[in-house]
This record gives sequence, structure tokens and C-alpha cells, in this order.
Amino acid sequence: MINYTPVVETVRSMRDGRIQRAWPEVAERLVQLWLDEYTRLHFPHDVVETTAASFSYLFDIGPQRLIAAWGVSAGRDAAKRDAGRMAGHPLSAGKRYHRGHAIPHTLGGPTDINLVPQLGSVNVGPFRPLEKQAVATPGSFYFTYWKYRDNSTQTPSGVDQGLLIPDGTSDIRRHGN
Repeated sequence: MINYTPVVETVRSMRDGRIQRAWPEVAERLVQLWLDEYTRLHFPHDVVETTAASFSYLFDIGPQRLIAAWGVSAGRDAAKRDAGRMAGHPLSAGKRYHRGHAIPHTLGGPTDINLVPQLGSVNVGPFRPLEKQAVATPGSFYFTYWKYRDNSTQTPSGVDQGLLIPDGTSDIRRHGN
């Protein structure tokens, strides 16, 4: 289990307006935490970092799965959802699962790399409030880190969902999947 306390403390110590310039350092620390845990648990791995729609993603090419997604909120994104593109994304995890967004669509999250098999009860339940808060808090830093039991699946077993706000407030939640 990842200890996010050092990252939270960094954000808390930078409440004077410097935090917007510090988000890249925060992201670097988070990426290192995620990679340390992921590479310890999953071998072999071929992890790449990429960007889409102003958000960053860690993706493991071998098992073709998302590890993490993060970025700074620009507030509500009013772009229309590409329903046709989403419908083409496989639902191989079963009927209880949705095509969940790692970065919410309302925050500007795209489809494709941003979609993960997510329990519907989590996607429209406990996952939703932090997504809404990220949309309502421009300048905040939102992330998801997806966990997997083994290398044989693209369906996460859980997710860490976090929101770091420049006023020093942080909310990090762990959800099963």
C-alpha cells in the first residue's frame, strides 16, 4: 500500500501560491511511488508515460493496461462525450463493469487509454464525489492509480483516487474493484 503522506505534506507546505509551479514535482514524486509499487508487484513490465488531452498516463504495454492517470483541473469541460468511440471499447470484464474514466470526462478525460473496466457500483457510487470536486476546483491536482492482482488481467482489483488542492487540502481514497 502506498504511503502518500510525503506528497500530501509537500502540498500542505506550499499553500502560498507556489504550488501551481510545484505540480510537476508532485507528479514526479507520485510517478515514482506508483512505479516502485507496480514494478515490485508485476514483472516483466514495459511501462511508458504518455499524454492525452492535457493529462498524463502510465501504461504497461505488455498486458495493455493503465497504471495511473493525473493532471491539473481546468474546471468543467463541456465537450460532448464520444459515445460511439466509448461503445467500441471492450467490456470484457462482465456485465457488472462500466467503461470507467480514469480522468472524468467532465474534467476533459478522453476515451481510449483513459478507459478502464470499473465496477459500476464504484463508478457511479463512491468514485463520483471526488471527480465532481476535481471539476469544481480548477487548479487542483487529480489522479488515479490502478492496482492489479497479477499480470494475467486488464481488470483492476482496486484504485487509489486522489485530489490535491492548493489550499493544502488533500483527499485520497482507496476503492476496491
